[in-house]
Amino acid sequence: MAKLTKTTKDPSATKSEAPSVSTKPNALQQPLQPSAELAAIVGSGKLARGEVVKQVWAYIKANKLQNPKDGREIVADDKLLKIFGKKTVTMFEMNKHLAAHLS
Repeated sequence: MAKLTKTTKDPSATKSEAPSVSTKPNALQQPLQPSAELAAIVGSGKLARGEVVKQVWAYIKANKLQNPKDGREIVADDKLLKIFGKKTVTMFEMNKHLAAHLS
């Protein structure tokens, strides 16, 4: 009768190489300079787009600027009026207005 032997696999043959990690930040992580109007809310330092949105939302919630009947609508105060250009915007429009104030 033939003897059964345990076969071992080469561990390096089964591991796939990890994809190379890019050190270049993507568009959402790219630090951008806010305009003077936007800097009044988020500060004057360079921030990533996502961080700007996060801080603007914190400002909106802290100042209770969401329409109580429709939470998707933002009622601009004097600072946000300079950024949005109108008294009310939806949360979906907000990013378009913010983008115009980032460079």
